[in-house]
Parts: sequence; C-alpha cells; structure tokens
Amino acid sequence: MIESLLWDVDGTLAETERDGHRLAFNDAFASMGLPWAWGVARYGELLRVTGGRERILADLPTQAEAPATAAEREALARELHRRKNIAYERRLAEGAIALRPGVAELLDEAASRGLRLAIVTTTSRANVAALLRHALGAAAKPRFETAVCGEDVAAKKPDPEAYQMALQRLALPPLATLALEDSPAGVAAARAADVPVLVTRSAYFASDTVEGVVAVGPGLHTRAGWRPALAGPGGGDGRVTLDDLLEWHARMDLVSQFG
Repeated sequence: MIESLLWDVDGTLAETERDGHRLAFNDAFASMGLPWAWGVARYGELLRVTGGRERILADLPTQAEAPATAAEREALARELHRRKNIAYERRLAEGAIALRPGVAELLDEAASRGLRLAIVTTTSRANVAALLRHALGAAAKPRFETAVCGEDVAAKKPDPEAYQMALQRLALPPLATLALEDSPAGVAAARAADVPVLVTRSAYFASDTVEGVVAVGPGLHTRAGWRPALAGPGGGDGRVTLDDLLEWHARMDLVSQFG
C-alpha cells in the first residue's frame, strides 16, 4: 500500500526545462555579455547531465569565449547559475510555467486521502520553492512534508542518494512509496533505492528507453497511451487518478515501453 508519493520536479510536476530553465540560462548568458544561446536541441543534449551548474561546465569546452583554467570556469559556472535562478523565478512570476495537466488534481486527491507527499529532485531548493510558490501559492508549504534537493546530496540522479535520503526522512520502507519521474536518470535513481517508479513522459524524454517501471504514459491528464493500459472513466474527466496509481503499485508488474 502506498503511504507516500515522491515527486520529481522538472518535467514531472511541471514542464520546466524547454521553456523555463533553458530560456533562463540564455538570459544569464546575455546578462554577462556572453554570445551563447542554448537552442532546444542543444539543451536536450545537456539534460543528460544532471544539475544546472554541471550543465554549464559540460558546455564550456565547446565555447571559444570560455575561461582557460578550471578554477575560472567553476567561478563562471557558479555566477551564471546564480543569475539563471533569478531569471527563472522572474519567468515564473510572469506566469510562463504552470503545473502539468492532471498534477494539481492528483496532489489534491492524495492529500485528501492522507498520503504523504515529498519532493525528490536534482534541482536547487530555490528553484523548487519558486515553482511551488507560484504554482500552488499558500498551499505549497504544507502540501509537501519534505523536499530533497540538489544541494542536499553529494551525488545527483541517477545516484540513489536523494531517494535514500527521502526514505530516511519519511521513515518509510521503499515499497510504501511510489516515485513519479520523467527521465531515465530519475528512474535509475528510484530503482537503485528500491522505490517503485511511474513515468509521465515529458517534452525532452518523450521516447527515451525506460524499463522496470510500474507504469509509463504520456501524462496524468489522459488515460490513453499508458502501459499497463487503463480502463474506465477514472475521475470522469479522462485523467489518471490516485486509484489508478494504487492499482499499478499493488500489481507491481514491472513494464517497459517494449511490451
């Protein structure tokens, strides 16, 4: 039986990457007079690196204007990441990013039925707080019992440390939880911590290989296209419900996109 839902943030709670973080990185580059801009495709490549500062460092060798020494590159990456977080919150305040369809309804359903909610992410605490504040308002703080963020761990996803820390804080065994993720790195992190995981496909991981998950589908807003398949009207509005998650978890038939 599920006692807690463990939520990834970027791509899972909200479709933040392509039209949020990517553009905020470009804002940061411009603010420092750097002639760099990450396009949609390039940012998709960089998402294979977990962590915003780490993505900057991974990209610097491709930039002719990058500093020569490792220390200078680290300092530049930290300053760019700081500016990027400011730009990201500004975009949130402007209403550019909302929760993915079906997420708010599932959060309400879980809270009304006494499930504990937690955040498990590689993004920064400031970014998480900004998203929740603008998306959920006053309900954000009491909604999630704990949040494990990028700065809380020594190793980011696909390392299981973030999930292990969440389990410790909640004092729950892995099988009493269900992780909601969108990326192969997130799936790997959850599975390495023995946490069952459900995948809601996101823009940047729409076709990536995922295996060993309890369910995989296009999003919580629709009952179509899920494995295992869903039957019936659900909540009457065509979305995935908490009862669907409970059934998948109880069956625990690990699936992949390949059948």
